[in-house]
Amino acid sequence: MTDEIITQLSIFVNNEPGRLAAVAGIFKDCKINMKACNLAESTEFGILRAIVDDPEESYEKIRAKGAIVRKTEIIGVAIGNAPGSLFEAADVLGKANINIEYGYAYSAKGGEGLFIRVDDPQKAVTALKAAGIKLIKGSEI
Repeated sequence: MTDEIITQLSIFVNNEPGRLAAVAGIFKDCKINMKACNLAESTEFGILRAIVDDPEESYEKIRAKGAIVRKTEIIGVAIGNAPGSLFEAADVLGKANINIEYGYAYSAKGGEGLFIRVDDPQKAVTALKAAGIKLIKGSEI
């Protein structure tokens, strides 16, 4: 796996009061630093998608606490704070026949970005790099 493919942790969170606090408590107890996250919901449960320091070690710590956690490969695309910046990356991926399953944005001192799950991460990395679109490396988050 290249540094352009980022490991995201997805933690299942029951959709009831106090459950997000319980998951956040696991992060606190295990000293896991979240760099970016997204909380999605359905009727019965939510999914906390998180970019963390040392995802492999964090995955093991979260599992040891009894939480349901999965690893997912995603990519980070640098986008500017200007009209059309999302279009450029989405257009490249669409023309390469790569489906974007979901995404979430973040902003930090280093700039803005979009984390996306695609059906073929390596093909997406190749297509975006060929188009001159900057990718966010795991080491840059």
